[in-house]
Amino acid sequence: MKHFINLLILFISLSSFAQHKISGYITDQKTFEPLTGVNIYIESLDTGTTTNSNGYFNLENLSAGNYKLYISYLGYQNIHENIELNSDLNTNFQLHSTVLELEGVLISTPFHKLQKDNVMKVEKIKVADLTDANNLSEQLSQVPGVNQISTGSGIGKPVIRGLSSNRVLVYAQGIRLENQQFGEEHGIGVSASGIESVEIIKGPASLLYGSDAIGGVLFLNPELYAPLDSLNIDVSSKYYSNTNGITTNFGLKKTTEKLKLLTRFSLQQHADYQFDNTRVTNSRFSEYDLKTGIGFGNDKITNDIRYNINFSRLGIPEGIDTQNNNIKPLLPNQSIENHIISSHTKVNLNKGKLDMTFGYIFNKRKEYEEEHNHDEHEEDGYSDEEINPALEMHLSTLNYNIKYELPKTKGFEIILGTQGMHQKNKNLGFETLIPDANTTDIGIFGTSHYHWKKHAIQFGLRYDYRNINVIPINTNKEFNSVNGAVGFKTDFNSKITGRINIASGFRAPNLAELTSDGEHEGSNRYETGDLNLINEQNIQLDLNLNYKSEHFDFFVNGFYNNIKDYIYLTPTAYYIDNAQVFNYLQENATLYGGELGIHLHPHPLDWLHINSSFETVTGKLQNDTYLPLIPANSIHTNLTFTITENSKLNTNAFISLKNVFKQQNVSSSETSSKNYDLVNLGVNSELQTKKANYKFNLGVNNLLDKQYINHLSRLKNNSIYNQGRNIILGLTIKL
Repeated sequence: MKHFINLLILFISLSSFAQHKISGYITDQKTFEPLTGVNIYIESLDTGTTTNSNGYFNLENLSAGNYKLYISYLGYQNIHENIELNSDLNTNFQLHSTVLELEGVLISTPFHKLQKDNVMKVEKIKVADLTDANNLSEQLSQVPGVNQISTGSGIGKPVIRGLSSNRVLVYAQGIRLENQQFGEEHGIGVSASGIESVEIIKGPASLLYGSDAIGGVLFLNPELYAPLDSLNIDVSSKYYSNTNGITTNFGLKKTTEKLKLLTRFSLQQHADYQFDNTRVTNSRFSEYDLKTGIGFGNDKITNDIRYNINFSRLGIPEGIDTQNNNIKPLLPNQSIENHIISSHTKVNLNKGKLDMTFGYIFNKRKEYEEEHNHDEHEEDGYSDEEINPALEMHLSTLNYNIKYELPKTKGFEIILGTQGMHQKNKNLGFETLIPDANTTDIGIFGTSHYHWKKHAIQFGLRYDYRNINVIPINTNKEFNSVNGAVGFKTDFNSKITGRINIASGFRAPNLAELTSDGEHEGSNRYETGDLNLINEQNIQLDLNLNYKSEHFDFFVNGFYNNIKDYIYLTPTAYYIDNAQVFNYLQENATLYGGELGIHLHPHPLDWLHINSSFETVTGKLQNDTYLPLIPANSIHTNLTFTITENSKLNTNAFISLKNVFKQQNVSSSETSSKNYDLVNLGVNSELQTKKANYKFNLGVNNLLDKQYINHLSRLKNNSIYNQGRNIILGLTIKL
């Protein structure tokens, strides 16, 4: 601890060597009115500020050098400027208004930080802009190409273009999230509270992220610190009528010249969800979440340390039985405790830049089942007497991500890096779902970017090695893979941009696929693994065309994904203890499809925005049978209306329609699903006073109380409908 304090003092004291500042005014290009709250961000220092009521900004304590300055403001085109700083610099900026410019600074990409300049298509979504839902995975399913496998209303597993579980990698606080994500009823395990935005990479990202990024990446960006020399306090609460649920959120942020601090606590509790006045027994859940952060440094070195503890108790629904509003779960249920601590350091060297992220994750998962509970338990919840868990798994993961950006040479930007992790899985319960094991990953990579005129190319190569030591049988399984990626972007003119990307990816089989031998509660099947499984290896082609003008935006994305040795479960004719036996097999597979959409802001109807998108994906094995858990085709249309807009009061409303088609392309272990239509609506209002900012929202999900079953619901086999009408009331106060 003493060494840590000394190191902290050293980092802070280094700021005394800073010499220069960047300041100026930001105004509207047409009206010359000052713009308040404009974001100014220096990417290499991971620092920034906002303009005051006069449009003035000031960034101090900067050494001489070259900086990339990003300026963004909702409703205006972003500005990206290369600044050469040799002395104090006073520079003014004028922003051009456009209703369709909504891009933010990207964190998950290695080179350009604005999507319009990026070779790879990355979608950035602000969590605050998504419709309210019971979990983060359900909120993200509003994005074209993203869906979720759900178990009731509290458990959601993200799906990107038909791939899920260990094929979609989730990053939180800059490190890969490891929390037994192979399990069917295991959700993301991260609260939406304290998440600023999510960046979505659709397709193989193994070049940057290694194994398990074969289907894509969800990069969760933690909330930003408060602007310089400010103290932000906020409290919010929401009520959900369908589950009689409530969420409460409290945040405190303070930033000075030398130190940035934040903390956020949230609590949510939900009873069983209902449809047609029928509650789905044991779909109840509760979650407690605490996020903290401390940032410090100067223009040479910055450090951001984050810590998150998340505790949740989730019932595992199996049918319709007890009808009440209780929150305490029945059996079976699971208790999950997740700790994430990370340290992100950026160092500006004389030649190049060093970016280092280190992290530790501890996940404790307990599952309680009736057959191991010998005490009486009441209908309104588990017994308060001590119950020993049937499953108790402790997963500890140390990981690192180190990148070195070389000085730009003849127009080429080059990044070299290494990533890896060491992981231990330990069992303490009655049952063993997967055995005790140690996993070690090592990866090295290099990637480069070159830009000329209206064109850009990006390419790279990576090698990975994974060792899995299965302790009970003293067996070592080794996997390795070489992967590459190349992409090209061109601006056909000022409005039309085209992209083409070809990338390979891989996924080593997980412990469940290698070693399963038993029945898991809630799955109603007996699974057997295979130690002879080999890597999944894929190559994907992505095409993107985007048209953007002042009042109209259009995009079309297409992909073709060929996966060699795809691992899947298939039913057999055998039964063990009345549970059907499923085996893990491998066979080549293909997935193809895409998304297209429009954003229309008709002139002179400045108060109206129309968004509509269509998504489709088809997945097949080489034997011409369909893959399981492929989402149905759908159309999502959203109309947003501005009711009032001024310096004190802003009010808008929306109505959305989601049309989901029949899903008849199903695997041998599935049944087809019917089509359905859902209507959501809401009103959001923000009032600004001298002392505080008040935000009120009213939303209604499934307005018509439609009875439907999503094809990716794990309760589908029990003919249990998804959630009915849900009225959501919320209030946020910012001081």
